Parts: sequence; structure tokens; C-alpha cells
Amino acid sequence: MDEIKKFFSEKNEVNGISDFEIKQTGDYLEIVKAFARITYQSLYIIDYEKKSFEYVSENPLFLCGLSPEEVRDLGYAFYFRNVLNEDQELLLKINEVGFEFYDKLPFEERKMYTISYDFHIVNDKKNVILINHKLTPMFLTQNGKIWKAMCIVSLSSTNSAGNISITKENSDIIWKYNLDENRWIKEEKKKLSQRELEIISLYASGLTINEIASKIFVSADTVKFHRRKLFEKIGVNNITEALAYAKNNKLL
Repeated sequence: MDEIKKFFSEKNEVNGISDFEIKQTGDYLEIVKAFARITYQSLYIIDYEKKSFEYVSENPLFLCGLSPEEVRDLGYAFYFRNVLNEDQELLLKINEVGFEFYDKLPFEERKMYTISYDFHIVNDKKNVILINHKLTPMFLTQNGKIWKAMCIVSLSSTNSAGNISITKENSDIIWKYNLDENRWIKEEKKKLSQRELEIISLYASGLTINEIASKIFVSADTVKFHRRKLFEKIGVNNITEALAYAKNNKLL
């Protein structure tokens, strides 16, 4: 329990949920379950008052060979069981800097932010998998603390743990945390041209270079030229990474 307590910041201590706060939830879990049925990603709900997982979807990626009920019952102990030791320290750091960032936000904006980061989990076959984890608030207490949060888990498109970033809904700004300098760096999201968006959307549809060229009435070399410029602009090496970037930044 002492280890698990490290995941919970004093800045977000949630105690004594009021009737008013309970009313805001309604039957929200039914909506979460419906979303889980139609997405390929894993998702779960954290309850910061109970310091536990309230719901865990059936997608096997995050389960590591366990049942959803077993992961839910483990709660934060799941991380100590299935996350690499070095990445457990990373998660504690993310928890610390994330809540410090969040604590400075205006109450009325707090639900608009999402934090994203990558870490390794070990499944039941002892395979190490790098996953991307996104967390966003669902319900707040009357004094602005996160009561419940939704977490979305998918395969990472990067090659290493970390990659901590925070985005705000309907904003072109992204905050990236530099672990070496221990500070947040504010950047503007890369904006794609109409042609670049068109090409990456067609790639996402499964078309080949020649099929894309035929569809937009250009040569295959022109498609390759725009693809190369796209890779340079967003700092990726291949189309898989480009598609992941587009997905993570809601360009598709």
C-alpha cells in the first residue's frame, strides 16, 4: 500500500464525495462500456477517491493475460506487477509533474486537458510491450480535483518510454516535458497542408502510392515528394509513425 500511495498526489487528494458530485455521474459507465465495445483500444476508469480502478475493458492489450475483473481488483498494484521496474519510476515522475501542471489550471478548463506518455508492460508470455497511455479527467470535485479519469491504452508508435505531452481540446499548443531539464516546453502543433492531409488520409485507407497518385491525379513521384516533406515536418521516419502522429494529434 505504501508503494501504491506514491501514485496519488496530495495536490489531488479526494475525500468525502458530496451528493451534488455524485449526481453528475448518472449512468456514465454504460456510455463507457458502449465506447469500449467499438474501439480497438483498451480503456479503464480511475477513481481517485477510492484509489482504485472502477472499470477495465476486455481488450487484451492492457490485461497482460489477466481478466478485466482481475486487473480491476489489482488496481494500482497492476503497475507494480506488470510494468518494468525502471518505468515504474517514470510513472511516478509523470504523476508528480502532471498533477503540478494540472494544479495551476483554471477550474473551468481542467476537463479540456489530456496527458499522454509511453511505458513498457510485460504480458503473461513475458513479452515486453511499449504502450501509449492517455489520461483525461471525466468528473471533478467542487474544488477542482480529479475524481474520475478515463485512460486509453494503445500500442506506442515510438521506440522508447517517456514522450510526455499534454494537449488541450481545440488548441494548437502542446506542452512536452523534458526529463533531462525537468521542465515543460511549450510548442505549437505542426500544421499539415491540404495536400499532406489528403495523402495521409488515403494512406490510412490502405491505398498504395500508385493508387493514391491515381486518385488525386498526380504522379507517384509527386506523392513520394509530399510524403517526404510530411515526414520532415512532423519528425517521423516512416508512414506508420506518420499515421500514429496524425491519430494522436487528431488530424484524421
